[in-house]
Amino acid sequence: VQLVESGGGSVQDGGSLKLSCVASGIEGKRCGMGWYRQAPGKEREFVSGIDNSGNTRYPESVKGRFTISQDSAKTTIYLQMNALKIEDTAIYYCAACPRMSWTDAKYWGQGTRVTVTS
Repeated sequence: VQLVESGGGSVQDGGSLKLSCVASGIEGKRCGMGWYRQAPGKEREFVSGIDNSGNTRYPESVKGRFTISQDSAKTTIYLQMNALKIEDTAIYYCAACPRMSWTDAKYWGQGTRVTVTS
């Protein structure tokens, strides 16, 4: 399984970005996919997830601002991020086949950097 993220960049406080993640080799695995992030000096945290049935989940820190979606083939996921805050600055990782209640995942992308500036 290979996961490739894109769409990161620099945006001003209050702006929007949309991340994409293309998965190859995941067909037939019936895995959920999601997004995680790691800010400098902090631990990795779960940002959003979508299971194989299309159910989504978010932590309170991004609920109402971030939206995860998936294409019909279930090989690409997106993360629409609105009303971005400086504290959203992090490297965002795409992941597939979540484990331990979405605290970990079996497959990981290389990450895409998101920087929110004032």
